[in-house]
Amino acid sequence: MKNKPVVITEAAAVAEDKAETVKRYRLAAEQGDAEAQVILGFAYDIGGVVKKDKAEAVKWYRLAADQGHSEAQSYLGRAYCFGDGVEKDRTEAVKWWRLAAEQGDAEAQNNLAMAYDCGDGVEEDRAEAVKWWHMAAEQGDALAQLMLGFAYSSGEGVEENEAEAVKWWRMAAEQGDILAPFYLGCAYYFGDGVEEDRAEAVKWWRMAAEQGVTMAWVNLASAHDCGESVEEDKAEAAKWRQRYPDTLTFIKPRRKSISN
Repeated sequence: MKNKPVVITEAAAVAEDKAETVKRYRLAAEQGDAEAQVILGFAYDIGGVVKKDKAEAVKWYRLAADQGHSEAQSYLGRAYCFGDGVEKDRTEAVKWWRLAAEQGDAEAQNNLAMAYDCGDGVEEDRAEAVKWWHMAAEQGDALAQLMLGFAYSSGEGVEENEAEAVKWWRMAAEQGDILAPFYLGCAYYFGDGVEEDRAEAVKWWRMAAEQGVTMAWVNLASAHDCGESVEEDKAEAAKWRQRYPDTLTFIKPRRKSISN
């Protein structure tokens, strides 16, 4: 769900009575103001100033969504996806995400792509998934960039292109996605889509490891243990190795094996 700046929050109510704030937005919402309906729905969705009520949130999202408000449509899709305040219905989720995605909502485009990729609520179609990931990725959605990288690396839904995979993983990593640095490290280690550079691989693995990516702990420990493109340091290797089970070894997982 988007981290939308919501007017009805504890912080916003410092200079204005909370009840008055809610009253003002409720009045606008009841008069058909779609933006006020979304804000009121979000307030019920997260709780705080008003008591959390997922069903009430859905009610207001639906009113705004029916007016064509893309953000409300995206939120309503999420509600149906997870069964928050409404009976879970993945087909209905896809319906609302599509409406929002066609209006350019990046989050909805990403969610719609995920649905097509997994065949959840819609017939599986990897090419269609790539199409929507492209749209979201080009708007700067880091998760879509990560997933697009996986698609190009595996050749699922699009012609395999490791260089293109690296391009999208780098963009996601630069935005702070925690998995993208691991896959960038693997690309540099094996020379997939980029010139082989073991030192650069270690650099990206370290970035991922410091963000808690288990797979990066494994490879970083192996690098320090062998002194490959980094100074041999058994203590440093042990530091990373103690974080993961002994059953794990150096890995270059594909998208199907993501566990973080």
